[in-house]
Amino acid sequence: MEDNASSFIRVRDVIIVGAGPSGLGVAARLCERMPAANFTDDEHNRFHWIKQHRASIKNSRTGSETRRPPAAAPTNTQELDLLALDAFGTCWMQRWQGMFKTFDISHLRSPMFFHVDPAERDGLLSYAYAKGRDDELRELHGCVGKELSKYQRKKREKLGRQPKNIPTVDERDRKDYYVPSTPLFFSHCDCVADRYHLCDDILCQEQVEDISYGIVGEFSDEQKIFTVKTSNGCHYGKIVVLAIGGNPPQIPYPLTTEEMEGATHAMHIKAFPPPYMQKKIAARAQTNVLVVGGGLTSAQIADLAVRRGVTKVWLIMRGPLKVKYFDIGLEWVGKFRNIEHAQFWNSETPAERLDKITKARNGGSITPYYKKIVEKQISAGRLEMLLHTTIDSKKWDPASKTWTVTLKGERQDLPPIDHIYFATGVETNFECLPCLQSMCRDYPIENCGGFPCITENMTWRDDVPLFVAGRFAALQLGPGAHNLIGARIGADRIAWSIQEMLGKEESRDRGSWSQEKFNYLTGRGSRFDALANITVAG
Repeated sequence: MEDNASSFIRVRDVIIVGAGPSGLGVAARLCERMPAANFTDDEHNRFHWIKQHRASIKNSRTGSETRRPPAAAPTNTQELDLLALDAFGTCWMQRWQGMFKTFDISHLRSPMFFHVDPAERDGLLSYAYAKGRDDELRELHGCVGKELSKYQRKKREKLGRQPKNIPTVDERDRKDYYVPSTPLFFSHCDCVADRYHLCDDILCQEQVEDISYGIVGEFSDEQKIFTVKTSNGCHYGKIVVLAIGGNPPQIPYPLTTEEMEGATHAMHIKAFPPPYMQKKIAARAQTNVLVVGGGLTSAQIADLAVRRGVTKVWLIMRGPLKVKYFDIGLEWVGKFRNIEHAQFWNSETPAERLDKITKARNGGSITPYYKKIVEKQISAGRLEMLLHTTIDSKKWDPASKTWTVTLKGERQDLPPIDHIYFATGVETNFECLPCLQSMCRDYPIENCGGFPCITENMTWRDDVPLFVAGRFAALQLGPGAHNLIGARIGADRIAWSIQEMLGKEESRDRGSWSQEKFNYLTGRGSRFDALANITVAG
């Protein structure tokens, strides 16, 4: 890298806060010269062919050829001074891996085209077959079926020939509607990180405490830069990408320090079940667990508790049981743009977008696969599920290490509860994040339902190059921002803006190519534009 014009401090090009899917997605996308998300399949294949064979352009009038320069090595982080900070470890996706291991999750919920590889839409699927691990894919039964027109669906529904909830994904896309095993997915993430050399002194384990933007005298008296204060010191950068998953998890009920022994938020589970319960289970004593929440995590914890030897599990949720393949409806899921996304992006106000996000996600839900597991445990008498139910009162006895709990709903009383698990998700309110207090004070922006109203370029403000990825970018990315698909789309949009700001072209090896020749060979725009500059004999 070029020297940053200062011998006092090192100023990074980009600092990424968070090493989850959004952080990895941005880092990988910044290093990818030909991202699949920016090309159609035909364009992407053609561009790779041109690059491989060093195709030449022949002038049909003069017969002369312009040969493309030899291809350069793949872009890597040596061209970009990149730093990633994460509080949970020195490996990408480390917190995700820890949570999946804790919950003993065998497969992801997301389909095969939800991944962080910027080079290929079907990168995860290709990786599975290339490594001979296609047996680790699990089909989403009932998700794919014969495609019917809107008229045909309405006619059949009117005649009562089919249920209203029919598969909406065409048969030709069946290969996409499998879910990868947990080991396969994380192996692919490691492969992506290795491909772009993102593991070489790029990621540091540091808790980010504050982000500020302003003049730093040791660097410049005119140009503003970011100061990222961490548990280990300070880092400086021209651009910062905030790629975190949400606010710190909190139990929705006030608990004393003594009571905290008997209750755990799902995101804080370290030992499952806790040691004092493990002793009871080993002694074959009666044990009872209460799980609060209506999402997939609550079902996973309930099933895991039964498999770990808990006598009886009580699963309560404040609303009805909702069953969906994904967090968002099938109408929002797909490789390509659809009418739902178009309507979202055409919304005129943040409030309208927030309303669409809320309706699309519609609270927590479980998958059809876990619904069968829950029903099996209920039939065996090991699990009881109570809908439209909340906790009315609770009292912890430190001597017996049990709760006395009363409910508000279809059932009021429960036997002594050994432990309560709260699978209630995390709050979304950027103004409550400790690391953003300086930004909110010095560069305030509008808050809409806890989400920051960022610009279309994914920045905090037009004059502040703090990029936002993941959950907190939902007002720009849509309801999928919380998921892997949001990580990929967000990374693509952020990378375009960063490369423009830093003055770095994605394809450095184009040499003396003109933009017109590049567009012609890659199929961008209309190829008839190439005729515009041809002199017509008069």
